[in-house]
Amino acid sequence: MHVEIRGLPTNTGFDLFVIQLPNAPFGVSWYQGDFTTDSSGTGVGDFVGRFSIETFIVAPGSGPAPTPHTKPPFPDANINPATAPVHTFHLGVWFDSPAAAAAAGCPNTETPFNGNHTAGVQALSTRNFGNLNGPLRRIQ
Repeated sequence: MHVEIRGLPTNTGFDLFVIQLPNAPFGVSWYQGDFTTDSSGTGVGDFVGRFSIETFIVAPGSGPAPTPHTKPPFPDANINPATAPVHTFHLGVWFDSPAAAAAAGCPNTETPFNGNHTAGVQALSTRNFGNLNGPLRRIQ
C-alpha cells in the first residue's frame, strides 16, 4: 500500500496503523510501520500486506503471547483474547512521540500506537468514510 500524506509538521515521525474504527476507541489495530515527513511536511510510505475487503483479525482461542515490551503504561499482553473475525478497514496515523505531538500544538499524551508503545496522539484517520465503511472495504 502506497501512502502519501501532506500538510503535517515538518521533519516529524509518524506511525501508520490499519484500524477497526477511525476514532477512539479504535477497536483492534494492526501496526504497519513508520514514516517521517520532509521539510515541506510531506510523508510517504510503502507498506506490504493484505489491504482489502479481506483484511481482518481472528483468534479462535486464547493462547500465550510474547511480551518483548513490558514497560508501563502499555506493556504487552501475555495472552490474546479470543475473537471471531473482525474486519479492519480504516487507517490511522499517530505522532511517533508525545513530544512531537506537543510541538505541533496537540496534547502531550502517550499512546500505544508505535512499535515501542510510546506514540503520541492520533494525527489523521480515514474517519470521513464512516465507522463501518473504511477505504480498505472498497478494495476487492
